[in-house]
Amino acid sequence: MISACIMRSSEENYSATFGENYPAIDNRRGDCEKIQSICCDMSPAYIAGISKNFPHSAIIYDKFHVMKIVNHAIDEIRRQEQGHNKYLKKTRYIWLKNPGNLTEKQKKQLGSLKDMNLKTVRAYNIKLSLQSFWQISDKSLAESFLKRWYFWATHSKLKPIIAVAKTLKAHWDGIVDYFKFPVSNGILEALNGLIQSTKTAARGFRSLKYFIAMIYLRLGRLEFNLPT
Repeated sequence: MISACIMRSSEENYSATFGENYPAIDNRRGDCEKIQSICCDMSPAYIAGISKNFPHSAIIYDKFHVMKIVNHAIDEIRRQEQGHNKYLKKTRYIWLKNPGNLTEKQKKQLGSLKDMNLKTVRAYNIKLSLQSFWQISDKSLAESFLKRWYFWATHSKLKPIIAVAKTLKAHWDGIVDYFKFPVSNGILEALNGLIQSTKTAARGFRSLKYFIAMIYLRLGRLEFNLPT
């Protein structure tokens, strides 16, 4: 299985991303026809670019970007609800973090909020349920799970969550096909974070050449074997 992952820069540059990389792969003796899947977010520009330049490749929607739009919906619900519930103020990151990443203080705060009949709590539970979708090993079971989740989400009476569910429905195949091509942009996102921190630490580079050199120095795992 040969897969590729696409990092998002800007929708305006999507044609360059695909139009330039296609011959670049060929120039390095690669075969674009053998790329079976490409992982990206749900940007219409990227979908169009992949469909045009890699028509034989399956499109897999990155699970981290899927959860990102769910988190955005939860935050929208929280902001609406905190107007008449003071306990929701300054709780933004409690709902966006994974439970295992919460501090002890945040865990206690979340426990007290869960006892309230809050729309935010309902949205949060829907999010946690969706996260378990990618832990299922069988594609048919996963699709059956996603159908039940979709019914729950669309009947939640939470407009932002309903909108998310309809977005996922419109991109159904690219989500379910993850179980055929289990790829994500997680590694690329982590590398991009390190690259951006390198750029920030240097307060920018006057030359792209020097910036590329620093990326290789920091991420290339180079061994110089210098004398000691």
